[in-house]
Amino acid sequence: MAKVTIIQPTKTDESGKIRAAAYCRVSTNTADQHNSYTVQMEYYTHKFEGSATEILVGIYADEGVTGTSTGKREDFLRMIYDCHKGRIDRIYTKSISRFSRNSKDSLQYIRELKALGVSVYFEKENIDTGMLSDEMLFTILGGLAQEESTSLSRNIRWSLRKKMQNGTLQKANIPIGYLKIDGKIVVDPDRAAVVRRIFEMAYSGYGSYSIAKVLNQEGIPSPDRKSKWYPEVVVRILRSEWYVGDLLFQKTFMTDTLPHKQKPNHGEYDQYYMTDTHEPIVRREMFDKVQELLAHRSRKKTDGTYTFSGKICCAKCGCSYLHSEQKNSRHGYAGAIGAMLRTAATVLSGKKCLNMRLSPFITSCSGTIRRFCSRHSRCSTA
Repeated sequence: MAKVTIIQPTKTDESGKIRAAAYCRVSTNTADQHNSYTVQMEYYTHKFEGSATEILVGIYADEGVTGTSTGKREDFLRMIYDCHKGRIDRIYTKSISRFSRNSKDSLQYIRELKALGVSVYFEKENIDTGMLSDEMLFTILGGLAQEESTSLSRNIRWSLRKKMQNGTLQKANIPIGYLKIDGKIVVDPDRAAVVRRIFEMAYSGYGSYSIAKVLNQEGIPSPDRKSKWYPEVVVRILRSEWYVGDLLFQKTFMTDTLPHKQKPNHGEYDQYYMTDTHEPIVRREMFDKVQELLAHRSRKKTDGTYTFSGKICCAKCGCSYLHSEQKNSRHGYAGAIGAMLRTAATVLSGKKCLNMRLSPFITSCSGTIRRFCSRHSRCSTA
């Protein structure tokens, strides 16, 4: 039987040595992780000193970035670019998890590098991707590294939830109207005045669109001080429990599987509501009333019902008449309602009911229609 010998990459620089590069990564900026990062850098700096076969052409290092995605690792991508330019023959890294915690990304880049004649050596696992028989083992170990990342993510989320339960977790993002000074949440007087005004306008009956329009017309800076005010930004402020001195934790959650995605928490996980955690900006009575107004507006937009929905029926077939938004230019909205009642036709079993004899009913309820329309400033005399 024929004997097969695997020939390793032999590209070298002018000195006849294999051009080696090292890749280091730590995922957080904590002191311990920073020490690990420094140790990795020093290790590879000294590793190739005096080597007769290899020369270190560069150390690529990413500090404080995740290993589950390569998109945020600038030095990793720069290393891949240099490989494409033919500047590197072999890459050294501490372990598979340092290279990538995502099996899909790992295999993609390993195969890409092998096509370029570049091998990767993982020191902890003692795997050289230049050995073809290692690819199966790499797939297994890559899966283990991904599971390790997923397990670590679960542990972190478990720790955060424990802090939520005992009330020790602090919010990282501070909304408009507040500042964080020496770890404490304090009121920002200037921006708090804007928040109070937004609540007062909503309390007085202004909608989010009208409030945003007024703020933009007066040139009041938005929360990010860059863009203009939008209705959804106003609604977000009006719904925020921050402004009565409370905090609600776990409004969103991260999925367990890769790629991790943030999703709204609609009952998948517990939420934790803390009261009186900081100084309020608006009175609780006003906040509660605004929530009622927002809920009422939301119902009007979604339930599809109107004042006369289901109340006006055909005397002949018994079906309800349909709502019409068409305005009568001569008689205003009252005229439009009357016209709708006189001329609307309902559908029964696919056939139109043509019963139009509703004049007596119109006469009897004309007073109600007038009173209804008088409450709307846009209506003219019926």
